[in-house]
Amino acid sequence: MILPEFEYLSPHSLEEACALLAQHGDSAKVLAGGSDLLVKMKDGLMKPAVLVSLKNLDSLKAIRYETGTGVIIGARATHNEVMENAILQQRYRSVCEAAHSMAAGQIRNIGTVGGNLANAVPSADMPPILVALHARARIVGSGGERAVALEDFFLGPGKTVLRNGEILAEIVIPDQPTTGSNYIKFGLRRAGALAVAGVASSVTVRDGTCQDICIVLGAVAPTPMRAPRGESVLRGEKISQKLIDEAGKAAAAECKPISDIRGSIEYRRNLVDILTRRSLKAAIERGHV
Repeated sequence: MILPEFEYLSPHSLEEACALLAQHGDSAKVLAGGSDLLVKMKDGLMKPAVLVSLKNLDSLKAIRYETGTGVIIGARATHNEVMENAILQQRYRSVCEAAHSMAAGQIRNIGTVGGNLANAVPSADMPPILVALHARARIVGSGGERAVALEDFFLGPGKTVLRNGEILAEIVIPDQPTTGSNYIKFGLRRAGALAVAGVASSVTVRDGTCQDICIVLGAVAPTPMRAPRGESVLRGEKISQKLIDEAGKAAAAECKPISDIRGSIEYRRNLVDILTRRSLKAAIERGHV
């Protein structure tokens, strides 16, 4: 498999990168880690005439905390950098664990958070936990910048709200009263496998009562999806194993899986039931983010 011919551009600022994308339109693609894009090009699934590389934009690699804003993850941060980051380890360990669940070490060394989100693959591991933590996408384009709730960022398989000339620059996890969060998935191999189903959850528990909750399902719908009926089972109620089990059943009933080579509709629904229970139990017992 050989890469097709393309023009390689390496801008030195985010503004220049956006201008180049706007200039070349649909014939241009953003190159960050390239772990997905280059494979698709070799397979003949994508044939962009222009690649706009972000390799010179070191500001997009930073992971930092800003008081009053929250944790900010640059879109060029790799999964290993997320996994090992001290700020995330302290505040949102579940994000580190989701990054660790992805692929193998070599892929995590080059694959970026921004690429994982912008590719909008339904089985991706980072979107569910980031949606569960109410993250926002900071999008920069030739016409300015905007913020989009990550829950609204995905439109379908391979489709996002990104417009011509726009780049996903940062992901912001806002300060919140969450007391625990978790991401769990099931794959067909012990390591490096795509999720057959995945569940992320975040909870806010006070004196044994669930004050707030977010359950997000992955790989069982065209986009990462909230499970509002599952959430309503626990919100405002005293935590019990019975209610956790009911939440799992409710989440399984509202997911929208397909049958494919990795699992049937029925199999995925059963997984969602089990994984939701386990994710909620882990998030509730964690006692911290």
